[in-house]
Amino acid sequence: MASVPSLASSVNQRVADALASALPEAGGADPLLRRSDRADFQANGILALAKKAKANPRELATTVVEGIPTGDLIQEIEVSGPGFLNITITDKAIIETLAARALDDRLGVPLAANPGTTVIDYAQPNVAKEMHVGHLRSAVIGAAMVEILEFTGEKVVRRHHIGDWGTQFGMLIQYLLEHPHELDHKSDEEVSGEEAMSNLNRLYKASRGLFDSDEEFKTRARARVVDLQAGDPETLALWQRFVDESKIYFYSVFNKLDMDIQDPDVVGESGYNDMLVETCKLLEESGVAVRSNGALCVFFDDVKGPDGNPTPLIVQKSDGGFGYAATDLSAIRDRVANLGATELIYVVDARQSLHFKMVFETARRAGWLNDEVKAVQLAFGTVLGKDGKPFKTREGETVRLVDLLDEAVERATAVVREKAEKVGLTEAEIVENGQYVGIGAVKYADLSTSAARDYKFDLDQMVSLNGDTSVYLQYAYARIKSILRRAGDRKPVAHPELELAPAERALGLHLDQFGELIAEAAAEHAPHKVAAYLYQLSSLFTTFYTECPVVKPEPELVVGENRLFLCDLTARTLTKGMSLLGIRTPEKL
Repeated sequence: MASVPSLASSVNQRVADALASALPEAGGADPLLRRSDRADFQANGILALAKKAKANPRELATTVVEGIPTGDLIQEIEVSGPGFLNITITDKAIIETLAARALDDRLGVPLAANPGTTVIDYAQPNVAKEMHVGHLRSAVIGAAMVEILEFTGEKVVRRHHIGDWGTQFGMLIQYLLEHPHELDHKSDEEVSGEEAMSNLNRLYKASRGLFDSDEEFKTRARARVVDLQAGDPETLALWQRFVDESKIYFYSVFNKLDMDIQDPDVVGESGYNDMLVETCKLLEESGVAVRSNGALCVFFDDVKGPDGNPTPLIVQKSDGGFGYAATDLSAIRDRVANLGATELIYVVDARQSLHFKMVFETARRAGWLNDEVKAVQLAFGTVLGKDGKPFKTREGETVRLVDLLDEAVERATAVVREKAEKVGLTEAEIVENGQYVGIGAVKYADLSTSAARDYKFDLDQMVSLNGDTSVYLQYAYARIKSILRRAGDRKPVAHPELELAPAERALGLHLDQFGELIAEAAAEHAPHKVAAYLYQLSSLFTTFYTECPVVKPEPELVVGENRLFLCDLTARTLTKGMSLLGIRTPEKL
C-alpha cells in the first residue's frame, strides 16, 4: 500500500522551495496553488508575500520562476498579471502519477497522519414509531461519513441513539400488560418489518385511545412509568418486547436502505440511565449547573427567551425526572471516557442546533470536552416536496420512509427495464439493479446537496439518466465496464511517453485529485463534496469518450492501451467513491 503524492502537492512543493530561497523570510509560506482555466495550476500567494516584504510582486514572481526546474514535472511557468504564476505540467508526469495510483488498492490515497477515534451518532429512530422521511437524512449522511472517515484511517465507532425511554412507555406497557397477545406474531417463522410495525401501530393507537378516554387507565399508565424508571423486572421485560419488536422493523428499513446496522451499535437513551444521577451530581458539585425553582439548570449569557430572560438547559426537572440533556451529557461522558473518542459527530436535524450548542458548552465547562476532544453537530436541513414545502402526503401526513423507498425502487426498475434488452439483463438482474439504482438515487439526491440545506424530494428527477443523479454515475461506470469488455484482448497499459489530447489531460488531472478531495470531505464533514467530484469525473469521462476513440474506430495500439488505462482508473475511482456514499455500481446497466 503506497500513498502517491498528488501532482498539485508536488508542484506546490517546488514553488514553495523556490519562494523560500527567493524570499528567505517567507520560509514555509503557502504559494496558494489552485486549479486554473488558464493553465493546469495557478499560484496566487506571491502578491500578499511581496506586499508584506515591501517587494515588487512581479519581480519576486520572476525570481521564483527562475528557481524552479522544468522538464520532468513542470513543463512551463509564466508570470501573469501583477504576479500570478501560471503552471503547466508535463503529460509524462500526469500518466506516471496515475500509473502509480493504479498499482495501489487505495488508488494511492494516503491515510491520515494522526488518526483518532470518532464516534458518529446517526440514524436515530424512535421505538414503537414509524420511520419517516426525516429519518432518511440522518441515516444516509451518517453512513457516508462513517465510510469516508474509515477510508482515511480514522477509528470510527457507530452509535444509534434510538428513542427507547420516556413517559409514553407507561401507556404502552400498561396496555400490553392488560392485552398480553397484542404483540404476538402470526407464525414462528421470521417476522417481516411490515408485520412488526403494524403490530406496534395498532397497539399504539389502541393504548392512546384508552389513555385519552379512560381516567383509570391513565392513572395506571402513569404509575407504570414510575415502575419502569425504578427498574421493576416485569415492567422492564414488557418494555424490552417493544424494543425488540421495533428493532425487527428498524433493521428491515435499514436493510432496504442497503445499510449495515449492528446490534452492539444501537445504544438508546436507556443505555445511559445508570449514569444520569452521577452526571447531575458532577455538574452541580462543580457549579456548572445550579438549582432554579427546584430544577437543575445550566445558564448561558447568549441564550435568552422572547421575554429577555435567560433560557437554561434543564438537566433535571423539578419533579426529579431527567430530560434529553441529562441523557446527552451522559452519552458524552461515556463516549469520551469509555470509548476514547477524540471527536464526536452528531448527525441531527438543524432544528435541534440550540439544544446541542448548549449541551456541548455544558460538557466543555464540565471538562468532558476540551481542545483534544471536540464535538460537532452535522446539522441537516429539511426534506421538501416538489412544491418546496415540507414533504407530506396528500392527506397532510408525514411520509412513511418504507413507502418512499419502495416507490423509488419501482421507478428505477422501470428505467432499468427499458434498456435491459440492449445489454442482455436477466429478470433477476433487472430486479437487483432496480434496487441498486432506486436506493442509490435516494441516497445521492440527499448527499449531493450540502447537508445544511433543504432539498426537494423529486423522484422523477432522481431516477433521470440526465443531470446530476446517481443513475448518470452508475451508467458511466457500466459503460466503462462495457468498453473494457469490448476491447477484447487489448489491455489497459499506461504509456507516459505519449502526448495527451486536451480531454485526456482534463480527465487525468481530475483523477489525480481524488485523495485530496477525500481528505477535504473528511475534515469538513462534507460528503456532498465527494458527490460533486464524482459527477464532474463522469462528465469529464463523457467528454473524453466522445473526443478520443477507445475501441472504435480503433486507435493505434499504444494510444488505445493508454486510453483503456484511463477508462479503467476512472471506473475504479468511480466505484470507490460511490461505495463511500453507500451506493452500488452494477457492472451492466
